[in-house]
Amino acid sequence: MGWWRRICVRVMCAVLPAGKETPGVDPQCCDELCERIRREAPLLLRMTMHASVALFVVCPLVTVGRPCPALWLSAENLDRHAAGMARHPSYLLRQAMMMLKTVAGMSWGTDPGVRRSLGMEPYAADPRGWRRS
Repeated sequence: MGWWRRICVRVMCAVLPAGKETPGVDPQCCDELCERIRREAPLLLRMTMHASVALFVVCPLVTVGRPCPALWLSAENLDRHAAGMARHPSYLLRQAMMMLKTVAGMSWGTDPGVRRSLGMEPYAADPRGWRRS
């Protein structure tokens, strides 16, 4: 896994962390989804996802007043940063967070472990049909 994909996975895990009763985004499932997006998703989705990750990483100064990359923040400040982006007055930051939540939610919702914890059956194998050759 390349360095940028590791950053993408860490951001997705920060966007949807584990709760008291539900698991968070599994890094392995998220890594697989990021690879699939890289291979199969339309260019606009890929560009928007990467721009959103970059904004998330560089904006802690705006949301929590810390002049460092988001992935250097403590768990508490990282959570405050994610919440701050989701409710920030700037439409651009809110939209970036919505994009991150959407992609992280795709990974979270298809994770068999998450589905079992919610009392649901895992999804059947995906036909891998985003883009046909």
